[in-house]
Amino acid sequence: MDRVCVVTGANRGIGLEVARQLAAAGDTVVLTARDERKAAEAAAGISGEVLARRLDVADERSAADLARDLEKTHGRIDVLVNNAAIHYDTWQRASEADLGVVSQALETNLLGAWRVTLALLPLLRGSGHGRIVNVSSEIGSLASMGGGTPAYTVSKTALNALTRMLAAELRGDGILVNAVCPGWVATDMGGPGGRPVAEGARSVLWAADLPDDGPTGGFFRDGRSIPW
Repeated sequence: MDRVCVVTGANRGIGLEVARQLAAAGDTVVLTARDERKAAEAAAGISGEVLARRLDVADERSAADLARDLEKTHGRIDVLVNNAAIHYDTWQRASEADLGVVSQALETNLLGAWRVTLALLPLLRGSGHGRIVNVSSEIGSLASMGGGTPAYTVSKTALNALTRMLAAELRGDGILVNAVCPGWVATDMGGPGGRPVAEGARSVLWAADLPDDGPTGGFFRDGRSIPW
């Protein structure tokens, strides 16, 4: 069965590469971005069945509008990739943080993923084989956490916690929920020097393609577990 896959924050970077590879594999991809024009431009550059849609993950109405649209056009979603994120705040420390920046990061990186998941959950349940992939980061791992980058770090730690809870609650619906770390990737957010974006997308695609008896509630990079 051809899958219907939603990717948030997909007009550039890892999200765009994930959308490209899913489309190349024959999936229908719903490429979303806050700016509808940027979403359309990104979708036009990808071969395959790619639909551009506006989605502001920080706006409940925007998430609800997308859900209604996809209910009418497809009636289900098979894969949700929660990729949208902001504020890789390397300039900050927790002891001197601008809490306004922290609040904005939580609104998008945690609550945005949560908000979109809730809006699209009925459609994921309609799949019978739903997959939710939360794009996290090892920077949010308590096992190796140090100082610095507080807004991004705390938001990804919280996203990992949400992953565990959703996985436990949705297992009975056949929905697998996992967090993945793409590693340090050469994107606008990651900066130069990281691994190629295609390698960073590998972890996301691995989790999206898991079989029904695959893991759920885990934290992975390149298909291997990493510490929480």
